[in-house]
Amino acid sequence: MKLARPLHFTAAVSVAALALTGCTTNTPSAEGDGAIQVTSTADACTLSAGTAPGGTMKFSVKNEGTQVTEFYLLAEDGLRIVGEVENVGPGLSRDLVVIAPEGKYFTACKPGMVGDGIRAAFAVTKAPEGETVSADRAALQATAVSLYSAYVKDQAQQLVEGTNEFAEAFAAGDVDKARELYPAVRMHWERIEPVAESFGDLDPMLDAREADLEKGDPFTGWHRAEKDLWAPKGYTAMTQAERQKLADKMVADTIDLNNRTRELTYTPDKLANGAKELLDEVATGKVTGEEEFFSHTDLWDFQANVEGARIAYEDLRPLLTENDAELDSALETNFATLQGLLDQYKKGDGYVLYTDLTPAQIKELSSAVDALGEPLSKLTAAVVK
Repeated sequence: MKLARPLHFTAAVSVAALALTGCTTNTPSAEGDGAIQVTSTADACTLSAGTAPGGTMKFSVKNEGTQVTEFYLLAEDGLRIVGEVENVGPGLSRDLVVIAPEGKYFTACKPGMVGDGIRAAFAVTKAPEGETVSADRAALQATAVSLYSAYVKDQAQQLVEGTNEFAEAFAAGDVDKARELYPAVRMHWERIEPVAESFGDLDPMLDAREADLEKGDPFTGWHRAEKDLWAPKGYTAMTQAERQKLADKMVADTIDLNNRTRELTYTPDKLANGAKELLDEVATGKVTGEEEFFSHTDLWDFQANVEGARIAYEDLRPLLTENDAELDSALETNFATLQGLLDQYKKGDGYVLYTDLTPAQIKELSSAVDALGEPLSKLTAAVVK
């Protein structure tokens, strides 16, 4: 449930963060439109510059390899994701627009979209003089990030409460109740998935799918419980002690996640990029039925990803309408179209199983996701200019 929006907002964003939220794209490499050119191949991730001035920066990622790739800008710890673009197919290009303050970073391409990727150090220097925004836009930005921060905290807290209830039922062997809670509780995770995934140590422990694990990787979290609850043929059920151990770890990891979200700060580019990442999640895992391999409850996740993207868009909307009313109209229309399609598959408090969908229905949903993803990919550039 989304928090009621307060009538007044305090200064939730630091002055330094706002000062870096500039209107002008930097020109770190003096190439083309000022973007840093990124070339991804099977064994290289080449950037046209290894440093850039702080503020708004653009990476133009071109995939010259044979596998789908991703590109990341990571914080100094190498875990926290500052910005990312996913699903860059062979021969295709995509842009990443981020706002980054002075500091040390890492860049990474991930051919095949697995593992740590091909990493390199990247430095951001002091922002140029004069890269500031008007007081009005600064206020709109502060409001947007304050609203979204409250939303994330609300969802994280509800995730803790729901996980506690689920873990109790799962550990006790109450299969019916655990099955009922599983998709509903996971929606809190899916609504804030880019934030949750930004904690690179917690994400694999809580949300890794068995098919994505390397040999020897621990299999824990939601999908480990999913496999036990919707056991495939030939599967050996977990013992009560094993269930209890898994349940305890899920609760502890989720509490850790919730505590960490309390310390996070946001910028408009993170909100906009996060909205697009949520649509990418739908395109790569939910509309394909890969995410919930055992339970087939993918439409719950699908709905939650779309809701999370829509919230970020709505929080940014005052900034968008000022700069690009046409894009705002396209997003409003395409969000409504996609929601209308999803509504057709509601069943009780949830949705039909993915396996109940026909190929034609899946294709229709996929096309609507693609139609929304295209204008959503322009949101960041529109709100930070």
